[in-house]
Amino acid sequence: MGPRDDVQVRKKSLALTDLFIELVESKLPGVFEVVTPREHAKRGSQVALRHPEAYGVVQAMIEAGVIGDFRAPDIARYGFAPLYVRYVDVYDAVERLVTVMNSQRHLDTKFDQHNPVT
Repeated sequence: MGPRDDVQVRKKSLALTDLFIELVESKLPGVFEVVTPREHAKRGSQVALRHPEAYGVVQAMIEAGVIGDFRAPDIARYGFAPLYVRYVDVYDAVERLVTVMNSQRHLDTKFDQHNPVT
């Protein structure tokens, strides 16, 4: 990979994270606080969402086939590897997040006991 390829990979990374943020905010308004910086120069290839039940959100999403990780006390974090994550994957992930939140799967009592590793 050359410098031009690096620029294209970075552009896709930002486009994926922008899309995820936009979809979460439009489909689940007020449900999550996006704590990842909006400014591209300050953002990596991940998006951190604050929610009081973030652990259950992450676990329910893992059950739904979307891998994220939990950061105490209230952060659900999702990464976007631009070399293999497609835009449709972002749409699918947000649809699963909408389903998890609307069904309240994240509140299942099986998530009351936190695993040492998410």
